[in-house]
Amino acid sequence: MVILAFLSPWLIGTTVFFVYPLLSTVWFSFLHYDQITPATWVGLRNWTYVLTEYDGFWQALRNTLWFVAAMVTSRVVFGIGLGLLVTKVKTGTRTFRTLFYLPYLAPPVAATIAFAFLLNPGTGAVNTILGAVGIPTPGWFNDEHWAKPALTLLALWGVGDLMVIFMAALLDVPRELYEAAELDGAGAVRRFRWVTLPMIRPIVLFAVVTGVIQTMQYYTQAVVAGKVASGIVDAPGTSFEPGYPHGSTLTLPQLVYSLGFQRFDTGSACVVALVLFALAMAFTSLLLRRRAGLLGED
Repeated sequence: MVILAFLSPWLIGTTVFFVYPLLSTVWFSFLHYDQITPATWVGLRNWTYVLTEYDGFWQALRNTLWFVAAMVTSRVVFGIGLGLLVTKVKTGTRTFRTLFYLPYLAPPVAATIAFAFLLNPGTGAVNTILGAVGIPTPGWFNDEHWAKPALTLLALWGVGDLMVIFMAALLDVPRELYEAAELDGAGAVRRFRWVTLPMIRPIVLFAVVTGVIQTMQYYTQAVVAGKVASGIVDAPGTSFEPGYPHGSTLTLPQLVYSLGFQRFDTGSACVVALVLFALAMAFTSLLLRRRAGLLGED
């Protein structure tokens, strides 16, 4: 009883905020429920509709996997690069740390709006500079081929959190290892390959796992950028379909919102939510099962 009493806060929290919502989502995925009339049992009809008849699901799934691959990889590589930079420079270290970390503190909505104006195809500063030097100017958030790369650039702009984490990890690498490598004639690339990277592998694994989980929930920046680029404002009588332009930025979390709160198709929204949950669990489990290899253990 004493052990159960100590565990009760965890048990209550897990039951209320995880087990009950998960079981409810599974239950509603088998119902037709428009949030107004009483729910009716439809069996696997919602699952069949989402997985075999609704093209928007597969487009959102492809976009979500694209964001996971591009954003997680580029953020980790860029974070390591910035961490190396701020640990190697001799002067102005505090200035560099502040400059690179400040964008991370900007609210996501404000940062996205600022980026949308900077990347405006007609009047944005970026295209003005590119046009001045004779480089073709992309349509960025208004072009279905450039919308996802533009959102990836936005993610890189706020990479200050990973910079701080990797900077702390790089400062913990024993100097003796670098000195021994230099005595063996190892250059900068070989020292990074055989000394730095093995020593910071646990931090790289942490960054990848948390990055995958965060990117699977990608929602706010894509919606705000789509609204600003399309010129749609929130006003009575107007509605915004997530994924502008042409569904190129539609992700699974946006699809859950669209189905559940714009089309009032709660059952289909629950199916997409469960698929998203299963994907996140599969990615995380796969990475953690391979952690021994990533960490260099037997």
